[in-house]
Amino acid sequence: MHIRIDDTVEVISGADRGVRAKVMKVDHEAGKIIVENVNRAYKHVRRSQRNPQGGRLSKEMPIQTSNAMLVCEKCNKATRTGARFLDDGSKVRYCKQCGAGLGEIAPARARYAKK
Repeated sequence: MHIRIDDTVEVISGADRGVRAKVMKVDHEAGKIIVENVNRAYKHVRRSQRNPQGGRLSKEMPIQTSNAMLVCEKCNKATRTGARFLDDGSKVRYCKQCGAGLGEIAPARARYAKK
């Protein structure tokens, strides 16, 4: 998956289209992410010791990963990402628009190192 926790993403479809926010949680199996202050829904909660007031809680609900694009820190644009191997054999994500590295995916392996 091309999106990780603490990445900044831009929502490209849905009611919150155009919003840039931080990813809080990633569900790889379902292909969904939870983004800060995006796709908020009300959950009605009964009065309890944990929640003595009761009432309606507003919480973020998951959105499909395909509905968000990663924002590159260098060019500050929502961009597609790719994966490439560096000379030492480590695999990194990179911005397709400016070519900047966006973080390591896998550690260095001798098999993929350039000789």
